[in-house]
Amino acid sequence: MILAIDSSSAACTVALLTTGGEVHASIDERIDRGHAERLAPMIEQLLGGHIPTQILVGIGPGSFTGIRVGLATAQGLSIGWEVDLRGVDSLALLAASSDRRTDQPVAVAINGGHGELFVRTFDGRTLQPLDDVRSLKPGDAATAITASLVVGSGAAALVDVRGHGDVDDIVPSASRVLSLPEDLRSLDPKPAYARAPDAKPKVAA
Repeated sequence: MILAIDSSSAACTVALLTTGGEVHASIDERIDRGHAERLAPMIEQLLGGHIPTQILVGIGPGSFTGIRVGLATAQGLSIGWEVDLRGVDSLALLAASSDRRTDQPVAVAINGGHGELFVRTFDGRTLQPLDDVRSLKPGDAATAITASLVVGSGAAALVDVRGHGDVDDIVPSASRVLSLPEDLRSLDPKPAYARAPDAKPKVAA
């Protein structure tokens, strides 16, 4: 069994899958805040006594706090169970979670703070990235992103500025993780913030 976790967005999402890709159980909850309090009980409820042989965890980009919560939880479970831990590209997982996805490119746009959006475009069929992650103001994002379908929390802002396109305001679903290319779900389990966190460590006097 594979345990998949993502808390990089306004949702907590967990799934238990077979290595063959069948979804044994999944829970998706849009909670906005409180990831640290909600994630562990969701995993306990999901597992029902099962111990997975691998853990996949979303590493971002996304919410700095949410990314840290997911990684800390996954790392603790990986150590306790002595199972393999791999990172998942959270933006790719978001693209994979759209039921409107076709063979055409799909763009992901999520709120990145400071009035900017994290944006990236993926091949609609293979889900391989077609460009790099960028943090852009909505106007710049509207110029840079040409895909008609835009998914995520920042999709409406981008499409409103651009004046055309299809908005899919969704959050990631861990149940879709095995539809990703292997290289996007076998990353180092380290945070991918896309820009520096706002909080700076204190310098010792």
